[in-house]
Amino acid sequence: MRPPQSVLFCCTMNAIRSPMAEGLMKRRFGTRVFVDSCGLRKADQVDPMAVMVMDELGVDIIKHRPKTFADLEDDSFDLIISLAPQAHHRALEYTRHLAVEVEYWPTMDPSAVDGSRDSRMDTYRDVRDALDRQIAKRFAILKI
Repeated sequence: MRPPQSVLFCCTMNAIRSPMAEGLMKRRFGTRVFVDSCGLRKADQVDPMAVMVMDELGVDIIKHRPKTFADLEDDSFDLIISLAPQAHHRALEYTRHLAVEVEYWPTMDPSAVDGSRDSRMDTYRDVRDALDRQIAKRFAILKI
């Protein structure tokens, strides 16, 4: 299996899951793979709790500017990974006439969880860690 040279992560608002995945991928592989992210809709800014849990790993996503598929400057990705059902449908539609592999990684939206600040932060950490494990497993071929 040939490793991808460019990966796009997509979710709903490009404010939590996809920027986290983008940051984690860059943390693991640096510039060996071009990585970007987008959403169906554009949030005003990246979620502050996502910024905090990523900062715990030394990954700075505070400068990330949410964008949509329409805002992408490049559409020549080898792989698109969708993290939400609606984003997966959009990714399939987006790639209808492109030779691009599309994968769906169902990932819960941590902002949908109620509770104390600490319990919500734990949910964000769980999502971050699950994405990191999935990235490590899926892209193990890049370690070669």
